[in-house]
Amino acid sequence: MKLVSWNVNGLRASVKKGFLDYFHEVDADIFCVQEIKLQEGQIELDLDGYYQYWNYAVRKGYSGTAVFTKHKPLSVKYGLGGDNDHPEGRIITMEFEEFYLVNVYTPNSQRSLERLGVRLQWEDELYDHLKQLDSLKPLILCGDLNVAHNEIDLRNHKTNHGNSGFTKEERGRMTKLLDSGFVDSLRYFYPNTDGLYTWWSYMKTVRERNIGWRIDYFIVSKNLVDRLQDSKIHAHILGSDHCPILLEMI
Repeated sequence: MKLVSWNVNGLRASVKKGFLDYFHEVDADIFCVQEIKLQEGQIELDLDGYYQYWNYAVRKGYSGTAVFTKHKPLSVKYGLGGDNDHPEGRIITMEFEEFYLVNVYTPNSQRSLERLGVRLQWEDELYDHLKQLDSLKPLILCGDLNVAHNEIDLRNHKTNHGNSGFTKEERGRMTKLLDSGFVDSLRYFYPNTDGLYTWWSYMKTVRERNIGWRIDYFIVSKNLVDRLQDSKIHAHILGSDHCPILLEMI
């Protein structure tokens, strides 16, 4: 089984930059996207063989998530509460026969950290959601989690301590999650490999020089580890300030 996650930073723009070429080439069983930045009816994708599920933000041109899957889920849930009570369209949860899939676009705490409180509340609610699902069957969490967990996960860690995406609070929430029965799939295969990044600033030559951050993840329940085959970053794929990530499982 092959799963892909990609923050496309505007799906309509990404389609114009080759999104569909990559989509068809990678031929994933499940393809998750974040930051679609569109509303219902603003795009039509002819994805033969895939079921499509969308969670649009109320605010136009902002946030949002989608999942394209060859396998019809047993159930689909939008948001974290009993109703879709998160107006930014940041989460889709799907139940399949053998696992749950949770596609997430985590709130950014902003450069001034003005949304750090919102972010941490989200983290706590997401943690409870994941633990409840994991008590029922294994899960796969993917998406833009907007945090570089350790110093190896960003190029300029010395100058970014305390900055958005690398605060002790955000990193601590990731540590708490991983310590509670989950595995960062990339670090499972490549624990000490640096230079593995998924996001780069649009500033000139930053991506060419690989001055990046790893903020996109596939995280799985520990009892799925024996099914993992590889976890990859497709840094050569353009079309967004993020690149796609790939999880292969048996």
